[in-house]
Amino acid sequence: MSRKTARSLVRLAVAALGLFPLLAFLAGRRVIVSGESMLPTLRPGERVLFDRLAYVIERPRRGDVVLARHPSRPGLQMIKRVAGGGPNEYVLLGDNPAGSTDSRTLGPFRRSDIVARAWVVYWPVERFRVIKRRIETLGT
Repeated sequence: MSRKTARSLVRLAVAALGLFPLLAFLAGRRVIVSGESMLPTLRPGERVLFDRLAYVIERPRRGDVVLARHPSRPGLQMIKRVAGGGPNEYVLLGDNPAGSTDSRTLGPFRRSDIVARAWVVYWPVERFRVIKRRIETLGT
């Protein structure tokens, strides 16, 4: 069975059973924002739940806020926004260009370096919100 067929079957089964939100929550990656590279979207100290299953079903799309492995520093993960790219390489940028190390200095990120898509800010409670894809903020 091809990879594309397998993904289609997983997508169909999960959608039919309505289990995706529960599975995504259970498999989610919880991250505390440090640094100012994603201001004003994400502030230092906010806690974000990332959906690690999002890209099993689809590929990263322009405007997604993602968690990615740093291309040259193993163990370091970064929060960036997808600004563009092809099936195997992506341009990832911070929303705060003056305070961000991103594709402008690191070059494109491999698809395999993208770990998850941002889902919700869950802490502090008064700033709880769902993170949506935003394209209008990208300068590309």
